[in-house]
Amino acid sequence: MEIDIIDETNKITDEQQEMVRSLLEYAAAYIHLAENTEMSVSFVDNQKIQEINREYRFKDQPTDVISFALNDDVEDDFIVNLAEFEDSIPRNIGDILISIEKTADQAIEYGHTFDRELGFLALHGFLHLNGYDHMQPEEESIMFGLQKEILHAYGLER
Repeated sequence: MEIDIIDETNKITDEQQEMVRSLLEYAAAYIHLAENTEMSVSFVDNQKIQEINREYRFKDQPTDVISFALNDDVEDDFIVNLAEFEDSIPRNIGDILISIEKTADQAIEYGHTFDRELGFLALHGFLHLNGYDHMQPEEESIMFGLQKEILHAYGLER
């Protein structure tokens, strides 16, 4: 899996970036994503994530993580049969934005490390990119159970 990591804050260490990359690669293998999958993770400040939250979610406040899943549906009248090229064309699943300030605040609030919260938020966003949600109780149970399972198996616990 190809993961572009962008640190707009210049506050995330190389080790933290590598931990996020490693965790997401682990999660991709865990849920059996194709190897030619690609995505991005951007680390931003509260001001930037608030602007995005306001513009796209109509909530004028900073939040911890936002995921933008890309729709890879193909029009019925598309001439080329993409199945023939499935293994050679990368499949972009979308983008994750994480507020570093919210990450730090929540790590303190929940009583665990910054790295654990950073990994949790990255994984949470990643699962959203892959169709998981928590709007309904049944969905929440599945998504949160999978989050806990992956974090435990990876070794990133509270």
